[in-house]
Amino acid sequence: MAVSANRLELLQIADAVAREKAIDRTIVVDAMEDAIQKAARSRYGSETDVRAEINAKTGEIKLQRLLKVVEEIENPATDILIEDARHRNPAAQVGDFIAEPLPPMDFGRIAAQSAKQVIVQKVREAERDRQYEEFKDRISEIVNGQVKRVEYGNVIVDLGRGEAIVRRDELIPRENFRYGDRVRAYIYDVRREQRGPQIFMSRTHPQFMSKLFAQEVPEIYDGIIEVKSVARDPGSRAKIAVISRDSSIDPVGACVGMRGSRVQAVVNELQGEKIDIIPWSQDAATFIVNALQPAEVAKVVLDEDAERIEVVVPDDQLSLAIGRRGQNVRLASQLTGWDIDILTEQEESERRQKEFMDRSALFIEALDVDEMVGQLLASEGFVSVSEIAFVELAEIASIEGFDEDTAVELQNRAREHLAAVEAEQDTERKALGVEDALREVDGINTAALVALGKADIKTMEDFAGCVPDDLVGWVERKDGEATRYPGALDGFDISRAEAEAMIMQARIKAGWVTEADLQAEAEAAEAAAAEEAEGATVEG
Repeated sequence: MAVSANRLELLQIADAVAREKAIDRTIVVDAMEDAIQKAARSRYGSETDVRAEINAKTGEIKLQRLLKVVEEIENPATDILIEDARHRNPAAQVGDFIAEPLPPMDFGRIAAQSAKQVIVQKVREAERDRQYEEFKDRISEIVNGQVKRVEYGNVIVDLGRGEAIVRRDELIPRENFRYGDRVRAYIYDVRREQRGPQIFMSRTHPQFMSKLFAQEVPEIYDGIIEVKSVARDPGSRAKIAVISRDSSIDPVGACVGMRGSRVQAVVNELQGEKIDIIPWSQDAATFIVNALQPAEVAKVVLDEDAERIEVVVPDDQLSLAIGRRGQNVRLASQLTGWDIDILTEQEESERRQKEFMDRSALFIEALDVDEMVGQLLASEGFVSVSEIAFVELAEIASIEGFDEDTAVELQNRAREHLAAVEAEQDTERKALGVEDALREVDGINTAALVALGKADIKTMEDFAGCVPDDLVGWVERKDGEATRYPGALDGFDISRAEAEAMIMQARIKAGWVTEADLQAEAEAAEAAAAEEAEGATVEG
């Protein structure tokens, strides 16, 4: 701020700074007023309450100091007696403030430097606010910028009206940028921090690839084709699942383009990253089979509660299905959201043989029968002693080599075995201190009571305080890897919905809620859903 600047030059400076920093002129003028006030306090005393005002049209600077009307002066720099105040303003009262004009002042070198610092600080804050407001709504966009500098592997990018950072771990491996290079990246976060808004960009984010396809494939941009999910191993390989809303358009073909032109444009931007384009399917098994391409799949077995799938592949397809360092199966798992276990046909055959032998051994021991009978029961599909005990008698009698007397004897032995196990479990249940009242909850048997006792769930109050995860377990996903944590009733074939129903029963029996409360809550939720659907229909 020049000492010799006349009034009009002051306004011209304000206009120039406002244009350069793309901020409101009023903010610059306010910053100048603050700077003048600071300089004036250094001359008239730091305790003096100085007010500066710049006329927005003429540039005239008016300085005043505010004096508090008091009955007894404590500080002459800030106080004025009520008698003196009434000479200037007859209506003055104790506690009011009187504005006293100050003479124009010349800025010394130090005062001018201090004023300049205030203006720079205020303008910088205003610029940061403007940048934050401009970019906070641009999260999930791809932007182009120019490399301004590289610090410790992090790339600082000039976006024209702001600066962004692409951290080293958000760059594609083996990718190098130098000053002046053009960069295209995905904005995934904008934060307001003490040193200004931080705009974080990424070239490894899965959505970066999704947005690149939207730029290259008009059908995605128009919403005819939808990208359902993306999984990436940046710089190496990626999978993208797409679906078409128009049955006449092939989503995979549209993304590949004529002679691969569209997908090649994306591959070039991603430094040669190989991309598998997968047709998305609502059927989980079909989608997972597609996701494991190029490997061929012989059979799939789903466990929907645990969100796990077992995939059986021919022996010669195992390495292709797993991929180098597990890359193919890991990307397929990320893409589908399922944990995928891959077995060869030989491994599956060996496992089935082991299960058969284990079941046979169970029947031989529990029913006190010879090996042939145990194997016959296992081969007929029986998996537990309780099945044999309570199945229709004719079903056992129809097994080749069995008759009705044999069936009756087997059922009697099965029931005796179950009764013995029940008595043993009940003794263990009592030793654990699990109360009888828990038997009243539907789906809870003695074996379940023992399992609950081992998990320190011993009373109706304990059970009522549970959540479904406590009973059936849960899965945590981190960095594409899934970890399963078991629940108290793991292995009892209880779904999450059944666990929730059991807990609600316990809460009713414990007196926490009533049937009427649940009914009212359900009706309220139903009404809210209906109202939301009606609102969406009207809006549409």
